[in-house]
Amino acid sequence: MSFDGTSSLLRKEVLRFWKVAFQTVAAPVLTAVLYLIIFGHALDREVRVYGQVPYTAFLIPGLVMMSVLQNAFANSSSSLIQSKITGNIVFLLLTPLSHWAWFTAYVGAATLRGLMVGLGVFLVTCWFAPPGFAAPAWIIVFALLGGVLLGALGLIAGLWAEKFDQMAAFQNFIVMPMTFLAGVFYSVKTLPAPWLAISHLNPFFYLVDGFRYGFFGVGDVSPWTSLAVVGTACLSVSAWALILLKRGYKLRQ
Repeated sequence: MSFDGTSSLLRKEVLRFWKVAFQTVAAPVLTAVLYLIIFGHALDREVRVYGQVPYTAFLIPGLVMMSVLQNAFANSSSSLIQSKITGNIVFLLLTPLSHWAWFTAYVGAATLRGLMVGLGVFLVTCWFAPPGFAAPAWIIVFALLGGVLLGALGLIAGLWAEKFDQMAAFQNFIVMPMTFLAGVFYSVKTLPAPWLAISHLNPFFYLVDGFRYGFFGVGDVSPWTSLAVVGTACLSVSAWALILLKRGYKLRQ
């Protein structure tokens, strides 16, 4: 894998979203703050989670992780589908870049955008209810895994989609429901039996719960269980993306 070629493509992908940072970074932060204000104002006095955690403090890590996931997916998927539709993907196909270089650049930029938005959300929302840092290592691990997982998934979606409608369907019917049903706004332990079991089939739930464990030192499942599930999902999705890239799936037609 050419380091110069990979770093150039990575820089191009980072500049792509950074040039419009007001739209790609600031706007998602504002959206998360609105969620916090609305839900926190309505439920903070009524709800305590894990026995002692105020609802607003509980909500902040969920909103941070939701922002990381959604923006990492949006970055890699939108970049690839736009290049395919406008036709400038041909300039990348003419280069000697390997599938590893493509993966590293697209997923790396997606992860960076997700982490930047997540950090922005945290810095703004922590003024409302500063959460603790019971286990900072888990915070870092799950934030990185979330960015990589959704960046790779966005890469797969961008390769598969041939028009913006298909990309919107992928995001609205797969990514968005899985994110919102991952325990961002609630503890899954409050769900009745059938939905509790279904929630444990959602890998995004383990990302949110493991990330939240880093702040409070308590979660719905063990962080090691979350790490095993998320790590397996991340490796599987990344391998799938690499295979599709190596084959030139819907890139060389």
